[in-house]
Amino acid sequence: MPDPQKGQPFSIRFTREADLYVDEEARRTGRSKSAVVEDLALEAAKARRFPGISFQGEWPDREPVINDTGFDVWQLCETIDNYGSVARVVADFPLVTELHCRLARSYRDAYPDEIEEAIASNNRSRDELQALYPFIEWVSYEELTAE
Repeated sequence: MPDPQKGQPFSIRFTREADLYVDEEARRTGRSKSAVVEDLALEAAKARRFPGISFQGEWPDREPVINDTGFDVWQLCETIDNYGSVARVVADFPLVTELHCRLARSYRDAYPDEIEEAIASNNRSRDELQALYPFIEWVSYEELTAE
């Protein structure tokens, strides 16, 4: 039975350069050419829909970032939420503008599960992190800032 989430199949012919790139990405990431092309197409569509956002990292965990700010989209959204004010964020982070904040929030509105999952992953409990990484040593802020 066909996957209801998938569209109709179609054929595509790449230039030699595009085909080499897709082959290499498929080989390097251990994914099918179809999966690579689908991810590239979706990423390009998102970047066009949200000018000022690009993607960084390795497949399949590439993160949307706000260009020229040093923030992933999820990081800027979480910072805005924690600060409670775009104006305060803009005042404290010289590379961030109100437009960057609007862009991050718009992306989150369009892809809430993606952004909330990234925020949740970053905010794991100490017990969960200790179970995943038993070699972690916990250092308090006071220990880090002590002279």
